[in-house]
Amino acid sequence: MPEDVLQTERHDRVALIRMNHHKGMNTLDGVLMKAVVETMESFDSDPGVSVIVLTGSDRAFSVGADVRRFHKTDYETITRQDPLSTWDRIVAIRKPIIAAVSGYALGGGCEIALACDMIVASETAIFGQPEVNLGLFPGAGGTQRLARRVGKGLAMEMALNDRRLKAEEALRVGLINHVFPLDTYLEEAIKLGNSIAAKAPRAVREAKAMILAAMELPLTEGMQLERERFYDLFSGVDAGEGVAAFLEKREPTWQEFED
Repeated sequence: MPEDVLQTERHDRVALIRMNHHKGMNTLDGVLMKAVVETMESFDSDPGVSVIVLTGSDRAFSVGADVRRFHKTDYETITRQDPLSTWDRIVAIRKPIIAAVSGYALGGGCEIALACDMIVASETAIFGQPEVNLGLFPGAGGTQRLARRVGKGLAMEMALNDRRLKAEEALRVGLINHVFPLDTYLEEAIKLGNSIAAKAPRAVREAKAMILAAMELPLTEGMQLERERFYDLFSGVDAGEGVAAFLEKREPTWQEFED
């Protein structure tokens, strides 16, 4: 992948994807989205990776979509091209994804962070959905995931009136998980990733899947699915290893890195 689009690094079992497009502003055009999604899918199938961290530059995680793509775009054209279908592939990633956000996360930039499983931010992070200023509304999950994350009232204000949240407020309302100084936020995101990577991989993947299901299923149906998947974990070797390690007061040795 050209380094002016994105860069990748390995930190033990954590794969870091650093968006590096349009002078670090990371406008989400087709080139960058394709690169991000294909790289995530590659790491998702890599047995040496347990967690993915997605970040941008210190100045901007992403300022959102390339507005020039919308100029003179009509209904027939955009439905035929269906650019938002690419986003579904992010949600299909089975391994945990942590967004490490600094600076602006606006429009599609906020939405791609919301599509990740956890968000670690620097003190300079600013989250917003300014699409209404263009005669549009958030169309890549912004209305749906944002309302589930921060509640109806605040989501309304962000989507209808371009209210933006600084890092500390975003933490307070539950939009993000952690806030750290600018010089350590990425290190802390990777540290969180490695902590998760030390857990049983199959159990982590199943727990992620169940929490995502909880966002969509009625409680009774979700509880039944949770129970079935919980029982199914006992068919693998890691459940026995985890219990044995606990009883023997030693560190477990996980084996189920891939199904």
